[in-house]
Amino acid sequence: MAPQTKPKASRGGAIFVAAGILLSRLAGLLRERVFAYYFGNGAAADVFRAAFRIPNLLQNLFGEGALSASFIPVYAGLGEKDPKEAARVAGVILSLLCLLMSILVLVGVLATPWLIDWIVPGFQDERRDAAIRLVRILFPGIGLLVISAFCLGVLNSHRKFFISYTAPVLWNGAMIATLMFFQDADSYKFAENLAWGAVAGSFLQVAIQIPWMLRFMKDMRPGLEIKSTPVRTILTRFFPNIMSRGIIQISSYIEGMIASFLPTGALAAIGYAQILTTLPTSLFGTAIAASNLIDMSKDEQGEEVGRRLHQGMRQIAFFIVPSAMAFVCMGNVLAATLFKTGKFGEDDTIYIWTLLAASALGLLASTQGRLLATTFYALKNTITPLRCSIYRVLTSTVGAVLFAIYLPKYVPMSPAMATAGISFATSLAAVLEFLLLRNALKKAIAFENLPGIFIAKLFFAATTSGLLGAILYRILNPMQLQPWISGGFAIAAFGVCYAGLSLLLKIEEATAFGTKIRKRLPF
Repeated sequence: MAPQTKPKASRGGAIFVAAGILLSRLAGLLRERVFAYYFGNGAAADVFRAAFRIPNLLQNLFGEGALSASFIPVYAGLGEKDPKEAARVAGVILSLLCLLMSILVLVGVLATPWLIDWIVPGFQDERRDAAIRLVRILFPGIGLLVISAFCLGVLNSHRKFFISYTAPVLWNGAMIATLMFFQDADSYKFAENLAWGAVAGSFLQVAIQIPWMLRFMKDMRPGLEIKSTPVRTILTRFFPNIMSRGIIQISSYIEGMIASFLPTGALAAIGYAQILTTLPTSLFGTAIAASNLIDMSKDEQGEEVGRRLHQGMRQIAFFIVPSAMAFVCMGNVLAATLFKTGKFGEDDTIYIWTLLAASALGLLASTQGRLLATTFYALKNTITPLRCSIYRVLTSTVGAVLFAIYLPKYVPMSPAMATAGISFATSLAAVLEFLLLRNALKKAIAFENLPGIFIAKLFFAATTSGLLGAILYRILNPMQLQPWISGGFAIAAFGVCYAGLSLLLKIEEATAFGTKIRKRLPF
């Protein structure tokens, strides 16, 4: 009976993670809609996107991904045997993290002009000066978000998923409030106000988690004692994870460098598209990976880890395949529904659609790859994901230069198509990384590939639903309805159609989900 109870815990954790991420992402989408209204796809939007990418490096390097992969397996295992020692170890890690963040934030603020010239060399004069001011404001807030990631790691270890993944709602809320109540006729000054709002939101995101975390950390004390075995284990795994995350971030910043040489609006468009592409990745990929990390870390039998992995891959595919086909078939509908307002017009929705379609090609591989990397972390192997990420970065960099810079010199194409070349290269790199991770993992544990008939059913249901949604939007659009209304109907039709076809095709995940819904109905 015991083996049957573990997956339920994992699925329950995934539900809470997904619910928290959904709320925070909905708040993020609202923030982006308000941002699009005031900034559109112009120069100030470009500058804000570029500025936000630079200090965000700290969060991505030291935050949720690297910290969770190294901290949670050790802390969770230690907490079951000796809670006081677990709290002491957590206190040391938090102290080291605070010290490291203080140093990096200070260095980052001082080195901002150099960072701007390195990351977005295409920015000159007014855009460069504005980006420098924004980065210096944003850096301290991103340092706070790294501390927030530590709180998330502690709470996740105690299976308290919801509060940590909901906390970003406060961050988004602070930015929305800034956009609505601290406007300025000077668009660059307005962007600075928004940066201060992001810092305030970072503080709120940390503050809401601390009382919950302290419930489990009554014995935590600050300190810099790094000689204990658990602390050394965490640090030993932490730095390879940082390198792995850092290599991926290098790819992201190289893409930003390339986009800075493209016509105005390229960086902003990439930002808008990423808001949409990261929604299913975070909502389903992160939720399933995060909830499985703890259980996989405790499983001693490779057979059980392989079974969990296969189950997670099926769950991810069930949600990611329709997301990808929605980007391909009705990316303009999604862009119009969320962003078409104020300065964001019809041409901008087509621009975003082009990027979404290119990103869709690697969406499933990227999300599955995250779960495979998580499995390696649970198996205490941090080197293989690092090696695979290096190949991914090399592929995406070469591809982005080829498709976005050199190809447009010989083949006439619109700015949107040139920018989509960056997204296309990223998709190819994600597929390569997935294949490398899968082949390497098969040498360590046994697990089944996803059945071809299962994938075929998913694509049939998703493609049919996507075409239905696109046709319905074309029918409703001439009626002069608000974009969010006609788009909302089209998206709803897509969701209902996919759910219905999944049930008719007897896809296991759809049947299980439908059973849960029926059990909760009062009739």
